[in-house]
Amino acid sequence: MRKTLLLLAPVVLLGGCTWGINPSPGSTNVRTVWAGDVTGCRDLGKITVSVTDHVGPYDRNDIKVRDELQVQARNSAVDMKADTIKPLADPMDGSQPWEAYFCGNQVAGQPMPPPIQGAPAQQQQPQATQPPPQQGGGFQTYPTH
Repeated sequence: MRKTLLLLAPVVLLGGCTWGINPSPGSTNVRTVWAGDVTGCRDLGKITVSVTDHVGPYDRNDIKVRDELQVQARNSAVDMKADTIKPLADPMDGSQPWEAYFCGNQVAGQPMPPPIQGAPAQQQQPQATQPPPQQGGGFQTYPTH
């Protein structure tokens, strides 16, 4: 009986772990610039974030680790009043450095267009487009509704 409890204890403890990092309010407004130019933006400082990248001998999924690092960097950027972040290096051992910027109305060094005056509050429906020309083979596919 005691041996069974000792074997089940780690399973129960690991079963309660959740790896997801939740975005904080406002972090969805923080842009990530992967390779863009941030000239014209004000540098607010460096952010270094880290997450668990392995559990015992098992490595966690690299995509999930990178996603969680980005979410943590965006959460930290909100606290710094930054609206843009840019990675400084690839993740290593579950840690990644980022730079935080305040760009205002600029995206990667390019000014954003002014808002359209008198535009309705709803999003405009995309205009219907012609289907693409047939590729070799003479077949076309169309979405069904």
